[in-house]
Amino acid sequence: MDTLTRRRFLVASGVVGATALAAGAAAYRLEDLLATAGDRDPEARTLVLVTLYGGNDGLNTVIPYADAAYQDARPDLAYQAEEVKRLDDGFGLNPALTGLHRRFGEGQLAVVRGVGYPKPDRSHFRSMDIWHTAQPDRPGTTGWLGRWLDDAGGDPRLAVSFEPALPPLLAGERSAGASVPVTERKAARGLTQPTLTALAAAAPDDSPARARAAACFADLHAVDDMIKGVRDAAEPGEGSEGEAAPATATGGARSSLDAQLDLVAQCIDAGVSTRVFSVSLGGFDTHADEKQLQEVLLGQLDRAVDRFVDRMSRTDAGRKVVVMIYSEFGRRVRANASDGTDHGTASNALLVGAPVRGGLYGEPPSLTDLDDGDLKFTTDFRDVYATILDRVLATDPGKVLAGWRGRLDGVL
Repeated sequence: MDTLTRRRFLVASGVVGATALAAGAAAYRLEDLLATAGDRDPEARTLVLVTLYGGNDGLNTVIPYADAAYQDARPDLAYQAEEVKRLDDGFGLNPALTGLHRRFGEGQLAVVRGVGYPKPDRSHFRSMDIWHTAQPDRPGTTGWLGRWLDDAGGDPRLAVSFEPALPPLLAGERSAGASVPVTERKAARGLTQPTLTALAAAAPDDSPARARAAACFADLHAVDDMIKGVRDAAEPGEGSEGEAAPATATGGARSSLDAQLDLVAQCIDAGVSTRVFSVSLGGFDTHADEKQLQEVLLGQLDRAVDRFVDRMSRTDAGRKVVVMIYSEFGRRVRANASDGTDHGTASNALLVGAPVRGGLYGEPPSLTDLDDGDLKFTTDFRDVYATILDRVLATDPGKVLAGWRGRLDGVL
């Protein structure tokens, strides 16, 4: 995606510039989402997309512990058989993924192996553009879920991002999803509370631009109040442990994944019309000292997703939620000299939730038959997208994915 297109669809704050609004991107208020409560088909499923920015190491996430080539390629980074959370006699999950391992045992976690695309690109931004647009040959100017949104009627509230910027994957040709950033905001120095209240107050003679600005100032308060409520309601001991590091250059929300998923849960519990939620966690660009850092990040992912899925299990609407977890690429098979791994290619995609038929899917890539030191993909990521579009969003994948016919059999 070219720089101009990227800038058109990124919404960096609650007060949206005129250029972004003209492009179709919008920062909606929480009350705009909650106003749709009850306005949806009770049988409809919901997608929660979790993006791991930075290139998560797939081989130390879904671990081929029984493969001697794995141990040989990364002797100091490799996990031993007794350390992993076993899935079968050959593969296991990272020790930090205790909740997801339990979901696998309950038949609610599908592990899709060898996910990638032809002629892989090792640039964070180019590869993420490919995943966002679902156009490996030449990333276009629309995201795959943005094109779904166009076909679904274009209401931005159908596809919501709780990230600091609206990801290109929610940008369609005629519409774009809604951005509701979760991060707490600090008022500019010198602005008192009465002044902020006045800025948020609309007047009958306001111009459209002034009215929109007032609504956005009001949104700042609404978001902060909702976040405060989420944190106040958190169980003891979950506060600082779940906090994520600030966003990195490769992306990811500044707020914790816990906070983002708590807002998703509140919206689903309220019965809003939103069918797609986008959240993220950054920091996976592990070129050095990887093992401990990745475990910390995967622990944050595991706690947040497990807590969210548990909450979803308590309602009919929640039991129709599917969580998809992915990253822009995996890492190279062989460790580098800094106890880390460099940019690679194929990795795993995880699907979690009550509608999921758990198990291992896709052919595991060979660790010896490599493409210049990298894994050869065995599952095209468009197969995963097509299955999501068909089985979760009830739409024809061909309209969104340029006639793509591949599917994951039996996973949903």
